[in-house]
Amino acid sequence: MDSSARLLRLLSLLQTPRDWTGTELAERLEVSTRTVRNDIERLRGLGYPVHATRGSIGGYRLEAGAAMPPLLLDDDEAIAVAVGLRTAAGGAVGGIEETSLRALSKLEQVMPSRLRRKVNALQTFTVLVPRDERESTIDPNVLTSLAAACRDHDRVRFSYRDRERVTSRREAEPYRLVNWGRRWYLVAWDLEREDWRTFRVDRMTLRLPLGQRFAPRPLPDEDVAAYVARGVAESAWRYRARVIVHAPAETIAERIGRHVGTIEPIDEGTCVLDAGADSLETLAVYLGMLATDFTIEGQAELVEHVSRLADRYRAAVSA
Repeated sequence: MDSSARLLRLLSLLQTPRDWTGTELAERLEVSTRTVRNDIERLRGLGYPVHATRGSIGGYRLEAGAAMPPLLLDDDEAIAVAVGLRTAAGGAVGGIEETSLRALSKLEQVMPSRLRRKVNALQTFTVLVPRDERESTIDPNVLTSLAAACRDHDRVRFSYRDRERVTSRREAEPYRLVNWGRRWYLVAWDLEREDWRTFRVDRMTLRLPLGQRFAPRPLPDEDVAAYVARGVAESAWRYRARVIVHAPAETIAERIGRHVGTIEPIDEGTCVLDAGADSLETLAVYLGMLATDFTIEGQAELVEHVSRLADRYRAAVSA
């Protein structure tokens, strides 16, 4: 193995999340420990922050540096990064579209031709649905600030606009960010209400300073995504519906996503769907996706809307 190939192999090993002793690295590379030390110094000269610890359990590991040195990616990793950047260019996080495209262009320039062809094919033959201008975008600085607050257990202060566009000032202990399609949610302990709350990030305006440290509490649910799904179904939508579905809960769960609502079994052949949406039209679409018989409990507006749809569909078939 020549020195350049050995250096790349060494860098690949150091990028794994563990410490390597000089002896382990020497065995993997089939060289002496002295050669390993020399190669480590070469990597440091190239800008890679390789940290070394002494002692019986000491070793080498790659740490995050102040500058961005070249990255070593295998084929699958390079394609995954390219796809992620392309997706980010049309996503819900505002302000990163142009930078995502710039980063993608730089990545494609250094890709081997075999990978560039795959990524270019994906880019050429994929059509992105334009983002609805009515949808709110998220400031990436808000996301990173909230993530840091979750990590460091820092309280956050912010203004929050609810779905009725009423603004209130809140102070909370942040715990998790949940990405749900084009929307982001913060799971936090609301200090004034002394209870868990789920906040839509696009409705938040952070206020500085972020606040003081707090002692972490047990999460309201180990499955935070399911917790957010229940919360959204219960309170975040303008219209809600409780529907008795004449099919097993497992079958219905395969036909609709968590964003539709929550499903609870009644017996082996029947379940309850608590669904929500911002419009009656969207709720009716969800009910059509059930592909089985169902009964709407209450919800006069939804019943009237579905009746009108039934008449319209019946007339279309008759015609």
